[in-house]
Amino acid sequence: MKNMLVRIGFLPVVAVLLLALLQGASLAQQSSPDVPPEKAKQFLELLSDPELKAWLEGKIPAATDEPGLSISENILSLEAGIRARIGALGAAIPRLPEELARAADVVSRDVNSGRPGLVIGILAVLIAVGFGAEWLVQRGLAGTRSVVTQEDVGRAILFEAVTLLSFAIASTVSFLAFEWPPLLRRIILTLLLAFIAFRAVGSAARLLFAFGGATSEASEPAPLFESEALTHFWRWRVSLVAGFLFFGWAIASLLPGLGFSREVAELAAFLFGLGILATAIDVVWRRLDGRGSLVKQSFLTLVLIVLWVAWVAGLLGVLWLGIFTLVLPTAVRGVGDAAHAFAGRTKRSGAMGVVLDVLIVRGARAVVIAAAVAWLAYIWRIRAASLAGSETSGFLITGLLNGIIILLIADLLWQLSKASIEYRMNLAPADGSSADELARSGRLRTLLPIFRNALAVFIAAVTALTILAGLGVQILPLIAGAGIFGIAIGFGSQTLVKDVLSGVFYMMDDAFRVGEYIQSGSYKGTVESFSLRSVRLRHHRGPVYTVPFGELGAIQNMSRDWVIDKMTIGVTYDSDVDLARKLIKKIGQELAADPEFAGDTIEPLKMQGIDSFGDFAVILRMKLTTKPGTQFPISRRALMMIKTAFAENGIKIAYPTVHVEGGGGTEAAAHQAYEASKKSKPPLEVVRDTP
Repeated sequence: MKNMLVRIGFLPVVAVLLLALLQGASLAQQSSPDVPPEKAKQFLELLSDPELKAWLEGKIPAATDEPGLSISENILSLEAGIRARIGALGAAIPRLPEELARAADVVSRDVNSGRPGLVIGILAVLIAVGFGAEWLVQRGLAGTRSVVTQEDVGRAILFEAVTLLSFAIASTVSFLAFEWPPLLRRIILTLLLAFIAFRAVGSAARLLFAFGGATSEASEPAPLFESEALTHFWRWRVSLVAGFLFFGWAIASLLPGLGFSREVAELAAFLFGLGILATAIDVVWRRLDGRGSLVKQSFLTLVLIVLWVAWVAGLLGVLWLGIFTLVLPTAVRGVGDAAHAFAGRTKRSGAMGVVLDVLIVRGARAVVIAAAVAWLAYIWRIRAASLAGSETSGFLITGLLNGIIILLIADLLWQLSKASIEYRMNLAPADGSSADELARSGRLRTLLPIFRNALAVFIAAVTALTILAGLGVQILPLIAGAGIFGIAIGFGSQTLVKDVLSGVFYMMDDAFRVGEYIQSGSYKGTVESFSLRSVRLRHHRGPVYTVPFGELGAIQNMSRDWVIDKMTIGVTYDSDVDLARKLIKKIGQELAADPEFAGDTIEPLKMQGIDSFGDFAVILRMKLTTKPGTQFPISRRALMMIKTAFAENGIKIAYPTVHVEGGGGTEAAAHQAYEASKKSKPPLEVVRDTP
C-alpha cells in the first residue's frame, strides 16, 4: 500500500501531537494566580525608596569575572532541582482534597452563582449556535460540495475552512455579545477555544484521509488509506490525541484561577500527558499495517516513556531534543512529499512555474525545520544559562540555532537559483528561431554553468561568514586575512589564475559555446561543459580532453555560421570536362532538393573549374557550402553519385598506370616510369578531416 502515512511513518503523527500537548502543558505549569493590584503597587513603592535601594546594593554582591560552576557542580545542581521538583509534586498530592474543596467553593460562588451546571449549559448553547450557523453555510454551499469531493482539493479545503470558520465566529460572537463574570468568561472562552481547535484537527484529518494518497499527475486525488479499517483506526487515534491535547491544555490552564496550586495544575497536565502516552504506545503495538519489528516497537515505547519522564522531571531541553530527533527527519520528508504531490497537481509552465515548484517543496521543508528551531530557541533562550552553566554557552546555543535558519535560507536561495539555471539550460530554441536567437541560446548554455559554480561559491562564503558573525566571531579580520592569503596564493598559483582569467576572456569574446566543434593545437572535439579553469572536449572518435583555458591558445571554431567543403577529382585527358561540369551541377541540385539535405545546404555542390593538369589526369575542383557539421554526409553522398554518373556517361576517373614494352633498356625505363608515377598527384583528394 502506497500512501502518505507509509512515506512519513507512524511516529511523527503521534509525536507531533504529543509535542503540541507538552507545549500547552508547559505553559500551564508556568501560570500562577494574578497578584492583587494593591500589593503590586506597594511593592513598587518600596523599591523606589532610596534607603531600601542602598540597603539592597550593600546586600547583593557585585558581579565578578570568576569562572562559572564546574561540570560536576552543574550536574549536582541539576539533580537537586529535579529532586526538589519531584518532591513538590509529591507533596501536592495530600493537599488535593483541601484544594478540591476550595475550588468547589470558588466555582459555586464565582462561576455558577448557585446554579449548578451553568458552565455546561452555556457551553452547550454556544456549541448549538455554532452548529446551526455551520448548517446554514453548508446548505448554501450544497451545490459546491458535490463538485469538490474528488476533483478539486483546493475547493474542498476551502469548503472545510469556511464551515469551520462559520462555527467559530457564530459561537464566539454569541458569547462575547453578553456580559459575563470575569472567571466565568475565562472558563467558557478557554473551553470553547479548545473545542474549536479539536474540530479543526478533525477537519484537517478528514481532508488528509480523503486526499492524501499518492497519485500521478493525471489521476484524481486518492484516499490516504486503501481500506476503511485503517482510516477508522487512525481517525479514532487522532481524535483521542486531539481531545487529550486541547482539553488537557484548557483544564490545566484554568486550575490556578480556581484556587489550585501550581503543582496540582502540573499533576493534571501530566495525567493528560499519560493519555497521550498511552495512545502513542497503542499505535506502536497495534498498528494495522504490520510494519515494525519487536525490537523497534520496544525501543520506541521506551523512548516515549523516557520523554514523558523527562517532562515530569522538568528537563525541557532534553525533552524537546528527543522529540525533534524522532519527529523532524520523517516529518520533513513527509511534508516534502506532500508539497511535491501538491506542486505536481498544479499545472504550471515556464520559469515561474519551476521557481514556484521549488519554492513550495523546499519552502515547506524549510518552514518545518524553522518552526522547530524557533521553538528550541524560545525554550533555550529562557533556560540556556541554567542548562549550559554560563551566558557564553547560552549565546553559543542561540548562535547555532540562528545558523540553522541561515543555512535554510541559503539552501532555499541556492535551490531556486539552480532550478532557474537548469531550466534555462534545458530550454530548447523555438522552431523558426533566427540565427541571432540560436546564438544567444548557445551563449547562455555556455555561460550559465560557470555562473552557477560562481554563485555556489558566493552563497557558501556569505553563509559561512554570516554564521560566524552570529556566533560572535569578528569577520573583518578574517576577510582581511583572506585577502592577504589570496595574494599569497595568487603568486604561488599563477597557472591557475592564468587558466581562470583566460576562461573569462574566452567567454567575453564568445570564442566557443557548448555543443560546438573546436580545434586548438592537438586538441579538437565537441565542447561538452566548462568549469572555472578548464573546458571538456569530446573527440569525434570518443576520447575526452579536459584542457585548461590557459593551454588553448588560438581557437579554430568549426561550428559557426557556415562551412565550405572543397574537393578535387581527377579525370582522364580524353574526358569531356564540360559534360563533367554539368553532371556535377545536376548532382548538386538533386542533393539540395533532397529533403534529407535541403535544410542543411546553403549553396549546392558545383564545379569551380580545372584546378591543374597532372601527369595522367585533369584535376577538377568542386565546392559545397553547408551548415557546420553537416558537410560530411552530403559530400559522401555526392561522391557516390558522381562516380555513378561518370561511369554512365563515359567519363573515366584517372588513376596512374605503367606501360611496359619489350626491347633493350625497357626494364630501366619501366622502373623509372613507375617511380615517377608514385610521386604524382592522386586522382581524387578531399581536403577535410572527416569525424
